[in-house]
Amino acid sequence: MLRRIEFASASLLLAGIVLLVGTGSVARAFGWPIIWSVEIAQLMFLWLCVLAIDLAMQDERHFGLELILDNVSPPLRRVIEGANIVVMICLLAFLLRYAWKNTILMHPRLDGALQLPGSIFHASMVLGFVLLVRTLVAKLISLTR
Repeated sequence: MLRRIEFASASLLLAGIVLLVGTGSVARAFGWPIIWSVEIAQLMFLWLCVLAIDLAMQDERHFGLELILDNVSPPLRRVIEGANIVVMICLLAFLLRYAWKNTILMHPRLDGALQLPGSIFHASMVLGFVLLVRTLVAKLISLTR
């Protein structure tokens, strides 16, 4: 169910970006620029990227090099994949602490024409790390079965 929510959110963000950029372009062509359209589109794109990365990781469509894994036996491949997942989980868990601190530190900073708190932008890292840890833990569990 969470995957469907992620996919629906990513789809809505993508549609919103397209509509916002299109509307902003048309308005600019008529001489009525929408000043805040670019910053909102950038914010939406940032959150879209976070969701898309997790969705790609869930489908194992995320970029990866398998030169070594393609040339080892299946049992050794599972061990290497498991070790790689554990290293990534540890790294993301380590970085999550600093992402959280960064989000709190950036809250007073106001960005752009709308003066949005910087924490709205930086919170995407926190969500991204949490989603990726969840995805990697699920992959590790399925790999060990």
